[in-house]
Amino acid sequence: MRRHAALALAFAASLGPVLLAGPPRFESRFVLPPQEQHVHSSSIVELPGGDLFAVWYRGSGERRADDVRLEGARLARGAGEWSAPFPVADSPGFPDCNPIAFVDARGRLSVVWPAILDNRWESALLRYRSAPAAGWRSGAPPWSDGGVILLRPDNLKEKAEPFARAALASLPAGRDRDELAQLIERLSDPLYNRLGWMPRAHALRLPGGRTLLPLYSDTYSVGLVAISDDDGATWRASDPIVSMGGVQPSLVRKKDGTIVAYMRDNGPPPQRAIVASSGDDGVTWTRGEDSDVPNPGSSLEVVALRDGRWLMVLNDTESGRARLSAWLSEDEGRTWPHRRAIEDTAGGSYSYPSVAQTSDGLVHVSYSHVEPAPDDPGKRREAIKHVVFDAAWVAWPSAARKRPVP
Repeated sequence: MRRHAALALAFAASLGPVLLAGPPRFESRFVLPPQEQHVHSSSIVELPGGDLFAVWYRGSGERRADDVRLEGARLARGAGEWSAPFPVADSPGFPDCNPIAFVDARGRLSVVWPAILDNRWESALLRYRSAPAAGWRSGAPPWSDGGVILLRPDNLKEKAEPFARAALASLPAGRDRDELAQLIERLSDPLYNRLGWMPRAHALRLPGGRTLLPLYSDTYSVGLVAISDDDGATWRASDPIVSMGGVQPSLVRKKDGTIVAYMRDNGPPPQRAIVASSGDDGVTWTRGEDSDVPNPGSSLEVVALRDGRWLMVLNDTESGRARLSAWLSEDEGRTWPHRRAIEDTAGGSYSYPSVAQTSDGLVHVSYSHVEPAPDDPGKRREAIKHVVFDAAWVAWPSAARKRPVP
């Protein structure tokens, strides 16, 4: 008996202190239940007081449908269901897409998103709305401020053209070469350089007060960071994050102050998350390189948990979005030994995760949820789903997973 008890204690110790607190927690619910319109690209954030706010876009299509608008919902602390959707933003006659939400140091809720001017991603105009979070209890936020975020990435041509020309020299004649040649031409056009910037992952607030808003351009398949040192009153552009197709950067800060960007891979094989880093609080960036993390050309998000571990939520395949998983790292992204599927159903699509750790230590993820309609498999039903779990759920040993999760 003593030997068995000692072995049990040794096994428990090997799992880390978080697993000694009890069984893991996992819950799921819909923010927006399955319906026929296109809904996509949610962002979730905790409000002062512990309520949750989520925002997404919804309409007849994507950038090609002019009825696309932003909607939101609120989950009261301790409640089991999200509120009914309410309007967040609508640019009449123009699609509104890819919103992200954050709460600044003064307690203001901000939503940033691109309005698409001519139904092409290249024409994205970056907009924002802000509202005081205090005193708002239900319905749409009481927006008190709003406008356009204008950026001048004046060194985009200088940084990106040498990289693009080197890639051009390696391509045979054909469509890919022609498209890259056109991209190089556009680098000389200030309008293409100043439009087309879009958000996807959360903003990152640094200990010194700086806010980093990660952006990307489908015009050039590059990343960029909008930098604010005054809580969003003004913004300036970082150097571009240049790579072979890295877009939609998610930013996470190491203990030594290095900022790491994990990006969706829109480039050539192998399909891997692309990683770059900054040693000067987001101003300049290393060239993005393939990591060991599989990526099928889909958004991912990485956050640093308060205990120092990193959590990544991603489609951890090289093709398709039928599996959405949570990965946990104990060494700031060098290895990811703990992995667990959130969704894994053939024929489904579960993508564009937005990840937030709330003040109670739990992790909340909202994401796009698409499955065949039960009454007509030829049709798709689209939703925004929300799951909440603790880190123990990701790291829970495989043998224990056969038991029901509370």
